[in-house]
Amino acid sequence: MNNELFETMPVPKAYMKLALPVMMSSVLMLVYNMVDMYFIARTGNTNLVAGVAVCAPVFTFMIAVGDMLGLGGASVISRLFGQRKDDDGKRLSVFCFLGSIVLGIVIGLVLFAAQGGMLKLLGASEETYEFARAYYIWIALGAPFIIFSLVPTNLLRTEGFASAAMVGSAIGSIVNMILDPVFIFTLNMGAGGAAIATVIGNIFADMYYFWFISAKSKKLSVSPKGFHISSREIGSILRIGIPSSITNLMQSVAVMLLNNFLLPYGSDKIAAYGIVSKVIMIVIMIMVAFSFGGQPLFGYLYGANNKTRMKEVLRFAYLLVCGLGVCLSVILFALAPHMIAFFLNDPAVIETGTPMLRMILAGMPFIGCTMVTTCVFQSTGKASGALALSAGRQGYIYGVMLVVLSAIAGYTGVIAAQPAADALSAVLAFFLYRKLVAPEIA
Repeated sequence: MNNELFETMPVPKAYMKLALPVMMSSVLMLVYNMVDMYFIARTGNTNLVAGVAVCAPVFTFMIAVGDMLGLGGASVISRLFGQRKDDDGKRLSVFCFLGSIVLGIVIGLVLFAAQGGMLKLLGASEETYEFARAYYIWIALGAPFIIFSLVPTNLLRTEGFASAAMVGSAIGSIVNMILDPVFIFTLNMGAGGAAIATVIGNIFADMYYFWFISAKSKKLSVSPKGFHISSREIGSILRIGIPSSITNLMQSVAVMLLNNFLLPYGSDKIAAYGIVSKVIMIVIMIMVAFSFGGQPLFGYLYGANNKTRMKEVLRFAYLLVCGLGVCLSVILFALAPHMIAFFLNDPAVIETGTPMLRMILAGMPFIGCTMVTTCVFQSTGKASGALALSAGRQGYIYGVMLVVLSAIAGYTGVIAAQPAADALSAVLAFFLYRKLVAPEIA
């Protein structure tokens, strides 16, 4: 455990030492997502692109489940390390690792069995159903590998192994990118081939994580030998983990809602949004990396009751993440038509996707405030605040905006709902922070 990093290293250096490997992992994930969509779009089949886009909430749901144990466990374990309770942290890490495998198996079986109803719920139309089904089946079967990979990426950072977490993500992304063209084109498996490449990439990442934790980690474990955990400890993980997972669950709900609201306007609109969402992910994933990259630092300092350093870290985090949101949004706003054309050089899709992308980018600067505040709530055990924000931006706030604005402005209102929800969520984040955290570190 690198106590110097957490206790004495200058704040910008300590924060970036933890956050930069997470950012690099995010960049690799971004490259993978863009390459993945690039190869899918190269098929030239709009219905295939739309079918894969329809299944995005399934993948997001699996990330949510992984985050429930990954982020929830990281929050509790980092605070235990700050209190010098290393053995307790190790026990809880076993629960998080093994629990993710069990949940992955159960969820995979349920998703596979319910594929017909789920695909209709996701918004698959008659034209996109078979493409969506081909992608969905393989993602469902790969659930244990996808869900497990989210846990070590979070828990390794509590021990200061941010670089190892990055390496695992890199391995998975690189394998995925190499296999995409092989399965999609060489083996002519289309949408199903893209899903198979994703699952195999996660398997390779998981193998690396198992090796690293077993061979290199001193404070984390995947071994069930001598393992025990109390219901109170499980509750402490889930109190933070469930709000964390709700962020991604709400994203799945938001995409399903949006797909269904866009369906009356044609599958080309869903295809355009599928591409737009990949571009938006550039901003989101980088901001997430710099927000949650500091999570072990927040948790450790809170556990150690180091208020002065905690305030310094918070100030740096808000300035960094919100500033990044502004800069990246401006750049992508200018490059919007070129970004859409990179994936699918179809004049109709470019014409639809460019204003869609620009409108959604308007909300990105607000997201930084919400993300950092959510991370602080998770790190300090403020479950109510984390839940309110996690369920808000793409949940109850977004749902209300979608219904109201679509009724007022039709298609334009559907697209404007997200940036409107982003702005309102930032306002909520400000008031919740002032109530729940500010008094404790004053």
